[in-house]
Amino acid sequence: MILLNIDKKQHAGHLYQQIYKELKQKILDRKYHAHEKLPAKRALANQLDVSINTITNAYEQLLEEGYIYSIERSGYYIEDITQFVDYQTKTENLPEHLKEQPTDEEGWLSFSHMTANVDLFPFKDWLKSEKEAIKHHQAELAEIAHFQGPYQVRKRIAKLIGLNRGVICDPEQIILSVGTQPLIKQLFSTQSKNTVVAMESPGYSRIFSLLSQQLQLSIDLLSLDSNGVNIDEVEQSNADFLFVTPSHHFPTGEIMTISRRIELLNWTLKKENRYIIEDDYDSEFKYKTDNIPSLQSLDQHQRVIYLGTFSKSLLPSFRISYMVLPPNLLEIYREKHGNLIHYNNTLVLYTLHYFIQSGAYDSHIKRMNHQYDVKRTLLISELTTTFGNNISIKDIPAGLHFVAQFNTKKTYEEIERAAKGLKLEIYTMRRFYLKQQSDHSDDIELVIGFANIKEEDIKEAVERLYQVMY
Repeated sequence: MILLNIDKKQHAGHLYQQIYKELKQKILDRKYHAHEKLPAKRALANQLDVSINTITNAYEQLLEEGYIYSIERSGYYIEDITQFVDYQTKTENLPEHLKEQPTDEEGWLSFSHMTANVDLFPFKDWLKSEKEAIKHHQAELAEIAHFQGPYQVRKRIAKLIGLNRGVICDPEQIILSVGTQPLIKQLFSTQSKNTVVAMESPGYSRIFSLLSQQLQLSIDLLSLDSNGVNIDEVEQSNADFLFVTPSHHFPTGEIMTISRRIELLNWTLKKENRYIIEDDYDSEFKYKTDNIPSLQSLDQHQRVIYLGTFSKSLLPSFRISYMVLPPNLLEIYREKHGNLIHYNNTLVLYTLHYFIQSGAYDSHIKRMNHQYDVKRTLLISELTTTFGNNISIKDIPAGLHFVAQFNTKKTYEEIERAAKGLKLEIYTMRRFYLKQQSDHSDDIELVIGFANIKEEDIKEAVERLYQVMY
């Protein structure tokens, strides 16, 4: 007789699961011998006072998983299962330091440079575009997309960046992915391990970590001057690739001068297979004057790799970024990644296509440019009023962040700790120094984002920041 401890008050579906689980555990615990016969379904059903279907379901699940086997017209038997080496000793649960704690967002205010304003996002227009995508692309949604992304979407993006950024490219040159980092990783997987990359410092720390730690490439770190990345250091470096953010330097916000852009393009021609990677991460937002054309628009020799994203103009969670490759690099990329399964959500990509086509994207950008300009002006005014002579702001009318320098006796570490205590999200400049810097200076710099802070919260956020600094 099989003794099972089951609760017959449970739903029938739960009853079969109880029986299945108890039998499985007893088999694993070696309570039954290999090839021992199990009771007939009707006999066990009568013993446990349950339906035959309940026993059948339990046996069939055990059979499917390989705990028992059946012999026609004979019944069910215990399978000869390989024993665990050490079944009784179990590995401890997840260590405490690896456990994630729920994020408490109550009362927090943010000067993050990484967010977008979700309150003003035109979700109705986006949903209309999604309906259009479903209506016209059901066949495509049932298939795996081209490894560079759907051609129709790439064609739409090529037209968009040609009009807005002066980027000269065909749809075939565009590669879509779920972020800048995967694109960079794919690009350098086609290059030699001896490739040298030059980067601006301060700069994009995530890309620096990717290149130096994950890809283990040699990195030359370059300083900045009033025109952009230091051209003398560029000339002295052994770089094959130069990573820059010319339209709105990250994080300082500086705009690279036309002379420095031309100097960089001339630098690429002094050596074969030398390229500039232009990260144009937030170029949609320019205030007071027209947008600065991309560096790629000046390139006459196919030496610029252009990176763009919709994370700032739409929402970061959509995960839509793209890379424009020169033809010779595209050829190498296709040979290396022709079998890649595309990462993006195809429905989101087709939705983007119709969102742009309908004019909703342009309307959204115009609206957000106005809103961000108002918010940015208000925030700078509030900071200037509150901090007086103790603040210096690099007021460059572009992008979704600016740099502010504060005269304070506190260290970066003290400031970051104080901000956390006051529930104020901030990012200090030391996060972006790719070279070792002193932790203390009388002038502390913050990268202040303003996309996601509400206008009515600006005064309170600045007051908290004052408490953080002093």
